[in-house]
Amino acid sequence: MQGPIQASIEFEPQEDQHGPLPRPGLSGQLDRFIGPGATAAEMVLQFVPAVTAAIAAPAYAMTLPIEWSPLQLGLISVLGFDFVGGVLTNATAAAKRWYHRPSQGWQQHLSFVVLHMVHVGLVALLFRGGDWYFLVSVSGYLLGASALILSCPLYLQRPVALGLYVVALLCDRYCLAATPGLEWFLPLLFLKLLVSHLLHETPYRPGEKL
Repeated sequence: MQGPIQASIEFEPQEDQHGPLPRPGLSGQLDRFIGPGATAAEMVLQFVPAVTAAIAAPAYAMTLPIEWSPLQLGLISVLGFDFVGGVLTNATAAAKRWYHRPSQGWQQHLSFVVLHMVHVGLVALLFRGGDWYFLVSVSGYLLGASALILSCPLYLQRPVALGLYVVALLCDRYCLAATPGLEWFLPLLFLKLLVSHLLHETPYRPGEKL
């Protein structure tokens, strides 16, 4: 039988791991995006590189001998912000606590992945002339790899995810023609989803030591 002290010791880490709830109002909307309780350092790490990417991505594209439409340049900026910010945001402790809280199962994780197939479709349509092979192959691999990672035992998910990411990089390099101006699109897409988002990792607290 557990005594009150022992029960208290076992209960507190569980509550701490689940983390705080989203705040009310507009702050709560941000919390639901990046995870409640994000520290100032986490905020800087998420948003400064993302804003930098939003500027640098279209600036790089404009150095290429391609006639870009305002829509294309705007989408390149949005994708740069989303992918660089997404890789970093999903790797923070605040996001790990939020996106891997007890109510989030494989259905929610796969729904998050499926949402990104819209990104793939937009790139196929607006930057690759309606390349259906690109859309189907990338979306199919993304969904299959995600399902495989989620079906693995927790202790195997990290090496499986990294292995599948390596395969994605090799296929991007040797099986698909690069998208001019968006050569970074697939590496960051798969990094954000397969490695940064799907992996359930320990959400360490500031000042916590091994």
